[in-house]
Amino acid sequence: MTTTTTPPSSGIVVSGMRPTGRLHIGRWLGALRNWIRLQHERRCFFFIADWHVLTTRQEDTGDIERNVRDMMVDFLSAGLDPEKAVIFRQSAVKQHAELHLLLSMIVPTPWLIRNPTVKEQARELGLVQAEDEASMTTLNYGLLGYPVLQAADILMYKATGVPVGIDQVPHVELTREIARRFNHLYRPVFPEPDALLTEAQKVPGTDGRKMGTSYNNAVFLSDPPEVIDQKLSRMMTDPRRVRRTDPGEPFDCPAFNLHRIYCTPEEIEYVTTGCRTAGIGCLECKRIMIKHVVAELGPISERRAALEARPEMVQSALEHGNEQARAVAATTMEGVRDAMGLGS
Repeated sequence: MTTTTTPPSSGIVVSGMRPTGRLHIGRWLGALRNWIRLQHERRCFFFIADWHVLTTRQEDTGDIERNVRDMMVDFLSAGLDPEKAVIFRQSAVKQHAELHLLLSMIVPTPWLIRNPTVKEQARELGLVQAEDEASMTTLNYGLLGYPVLQAADILMYKATGVPVGIDQVPHVELTREIARRFNHLYRPVFPEPDALLTEAQKVPGTDGRKMGTSYNNAVFLSDPPEVIDQKLSRMMTDPRRVRRTDPGEPFDCPAFNLHRIYCTPEEIEYVTTGCRTAGIGCLECKRIMIKHVVAELGPISERRAALEARPEMVQSALEHGNEQARAVAATTMEGVRDAMGLGS
């Protein structure tokens, strides 16, 4: 499969996020900041993947509407522009469900069972054992088959590029396989999209674990500067630095991951030396990084507060994107049905 970190200036980009809560800086650094750059370079479709929430939280749907609204506010306040990119809600474009159904007819089950990303997610949820591939067949189809829905999301807009982290590359490869199989069985309709590898670095939460809304360890885009300061000031550091005079190792410090993303080379050299020699304390070290995080996220928080006061404008922007996505999806599905001999 072809991957690239520098996308060309032509082609179509598609990507989405599950609305599981307010966006935190892990998602900002891992995806959203890249989307904002891409919207100036390509035709982009970015969607709120609310149907994908049901693959793992089908019994807990009470927060979906609020989370969709919050995600749209986060998108706009972060810098996604409805005039430059199509921003829409997955479930508002019913053609996604139709294409998912039709693609599921041509996807062999072993393709899904062997998908490493699905296996990893199932293991994290405690649904399968580490190497027990047979237990994958006990998963509900929504979870086992969500890569098919994901392929439908991507192929609906005839994407040529999908921005992903390295762990999501298998999904793009499966999408390419599905497109190839459809084109072979019927006639060429879909391009085979390339994975556009993001340059995202691992972003730990304040407790050192992976940052996540459910872990209560996240710094959110909606956090005001004083809250960002409070959270990052308490962020876990190298556990060997029990006392101020104890030397540490920056590469064993969760907070140092943010230094490497935000700080200048000179600042990184200063805190690295200071940590290893106990020349500076952990709070002093973190203050150097915190000022950069606040400088980047502060304006986003301000724009978000303004958008919160104008819910009708947020909803209008989402409806505008939904209409644009529906128009493209309707054209795609006409071609799919015709290719499959299903008529209109």
